Amino acid sequence: MTIAKIIEVISEGDSVDAAIKAAVVEASKTVEGIKQINVDHIEGLVDQNKVTKFRIHAKISFVVKN
Repeated sequence: MTIAKIIEVISEGDSVDAAIKAAVVEASKTVEGIKQINVDHIEGLVDQNKVTKFRIHAKISFVVKN
């Protein structure tokens, strides 16, 4: 039987794509077997009326080793 665990993360990047990839890269430094990322929320950070960064709130799932 396979067991999966989920962690919640917040990540930031110059694009939504970059924020998602950064979340996986950073999580993979301490977690093995990442299988999926599910983005729950996307924010745009605004400075002087321009979107400068994107922030995501996401859940990353990974397989727990037996």
